[in-house]
Amino acid sequence: MAFGLIARKIGMSRVFLPTGEAVPVTYLQIDDNEVIRTKTQEKDGYQAVVLGMGHRIVKTRKGKEVSRYRKEKEFTVDSIAEYEKGKKLTVAALPVESLVTITGTSKGKGFQGVMKRHHFAGGPASHGSHFIREPGSVGMRTWPGRIHAGKKMPGHMGLETVTVKHRKVLVCDEGRKVIGVKGPVPGPNGTIVTLTLEPAVIKATPSKK
Repeated sequence: MAFGLIARKIGMSRVFLPTGEAVPVTYLQIDDNEVIRTKTQEKDGYQAVVLGMGHRIVKTRKGKEVSRYRKEKEFTVDSIAEYEKGKKLTVAALPVESLVTITGTSKGKGFQGVMKRHHFAGGPASHGSHFIREPGSVGMRTWPGRIHAGKKMPGHMGLETVTVKHRKVLVCDEGRKVIGVKGPVPGPNGTIVTLTLEPAVIKATPSKK
């Protein structure tokens, strides 16, 4: 089983559990991930597999055709014996009820103020007040005469790497190459995310005294 896969976010919907509970899910398209190359303990000091998604052929300026991938990602594995170059990995590697860690890039929101960026409450909105959406006083006195680093200020918001953990796979459609994971996934529709399979945790049954 692959240590991880590369996917593309499609959108959100909901599914109904056997108990009747409606659960939000995010659908991810997993086209065949191809093994580009492997890394060995003898040569690289660790064992890993480099996967690629979105294969295409491009021509160089000299007219030579080379292979390129829309996204490449390296995953460490315990053994590379089953990952020969050119092997295709599918959604079957992420069965239902498995847990995954998802890493993606959040939506970019441009330059934002402190109320949206840092959830400031703002000033009073009564008549005559000019302190509504401003951050308030940020300066210092004569010493140190500067603003401390890390002060919450207006600035660029979003477009950051976000990781969400312990997301359960609720849907696995091998025919359509789609899986549905519980809850939201960072990034807009169409963004590329990486999925890392989490090891199964077996809960010990408490002994009866």
